[in-house]
Amino acid sequence: MPDAVRHPDVAELRRNYTRDGLSRADLDLDPVGQFRRWFTQAVEAHIIEPNAMVLATTDGKRPSTRTVLLKAYDERGFVFFTNYESRKAQEIVSNDRVSLLFPWYPLERQVSILGRAERISTAESLAYFVSRPRGSRLGAWVSQQSSVINSRQLLEMKLEEMKTKFADGEVPLPSFWGGFRVVPSEIEFWQGRENRLHDRFRYTLAGADWTIERLSP
Repeated sequence: MPDAVRHPDVAELRRNYTRDGLSRADLDLDPVGQFRRWFTQAVEAHIIEPNAMVLATTDGKRPSTRTVLLKAYDERGFVFFTNYESRKAQEIVSNDRVSLLFPWYPLERQVSILGRAERISTAESLAYFVSRPRGSRLGAWVSQQSSVINSRQLLEMKLEEMKTKFADGEVPLPSFWGGFRVVPSEIEFWQGRENRLHDRFRYTLAGADWTIERLSP
C-alpha cells in the first residue's frame, strides 16, 4: 500500500501535556465559579464551540452520547435545549441521571459533570427561543428529532411549509421543544500534565456544601 494512503498507527499517536498545572490553591471554593473561570479562558483562547459538551444518557440498558450546546449556567445548573420527543429527552424521562463533558483539548483540559436533568420552565424556554435566529426557530418545528426519515428532501419541504405557515408573524415556541437543566452533584476539573501525571480535582456536593478532593490520575 502506498505511503500516502497508509493509516496511522493509533498506538503511536501521543502528545505530552506540558501547558499548565492545577493545584488546590488555584481552585475556587465553588465549582461553578471555577467553571466560569475556565470557561472564560476557553472563550478567550478562541476554542471552536467552547460551549459544546458531550451529554451522556441511558435508557436503563444502553448508554448513548451526543454533543449539545450549553446555553446558560449558574449555581442552579447547566442548561441545554432540545426536542422533548428526541431520544435524549425520552431517556432523561426514564432516567434523569446524566453526565456532561467539556473537552477543551487546546488547553489540555476537560470538565466532567454528574447530575440530574430536569425540565426548565416554559417561560425560560420561551425567553431563549425568541432570541434564536428565525431559521433556527423554524427548524425546531421541522425536525422530529431522532425519528427515521426517508430523505433530506422531506426536511426541505417541511421547512418551506413552515416558512409559509409563519410568514406573517413570529414563530411560536413549539410545545415539544424546550430546555433541560443539569443540576450537578459532582464536578471534576482535569488538567493534563507531563508523563500522564494529570491534575484532577473533584467537587462533591454534601448537603449544601461542596467538598474538594484531589484524584489520582
